[in-house]
Amino acid sequence: MLIEYPEYLIHRQWMSRALDLAKIAGDAGEVPVGAVIIDAGGNVIAEGENRKERDQDPTAHAEIIALRAAANSLHNWRLNQCTLYVTLEPCPMCAGAIVQARLQQLVYGVDDTKTGAIRTVTNIPDGAASNHRLRVMGGVLESTCRQQLQTWFANRRQRNNGQR
Repeated sequence: MLIEYPEYLIHRQWMSRALDLAKIAGDAGEVPVGAVIIDAGGNVIAEGENRKERDQDPTAHAEIIALRAAANSLHNWRLNQCTLYVTLEPCPMCAGAIVQARLQQLVYGVDDTKTGAIRTVTNIPDGAASNHRLRVMGGVLESTCRQQLQTWFANRRQRNNGQR
């Protein structure tokens, strides 16, 4: 029998919200990645989903959008009492921004075997150049996050093959 610990149940709740945001991104033609930032009291202070295509902005990743909104909401770039939930392991750019924001914790869904910069391809938060350490938990709703991405990419390939 699987025992669900209260902290893990909370992580699943917020990852579910990040998945909802990822769906919004995917439905808009973006790679489906969603992010939610929670404060120490368990309140949502920021959300984001991928917007690179819509905004024509190479930095418009879900994590960056959520970090900017959180800093604006708190009137402070230091997010050291906050947790970021994101459906896909952050890339190098986002991992650097996470370190710079001094986040307390990062919780992500699925490893990114191509550009993951938290644990999979490289490890920016624990690297020698990092001036901040944060708690990291991967694998929350991993299969759901993976399936969402795989389905989106399969549908995209199918549409692109039909246009030839």
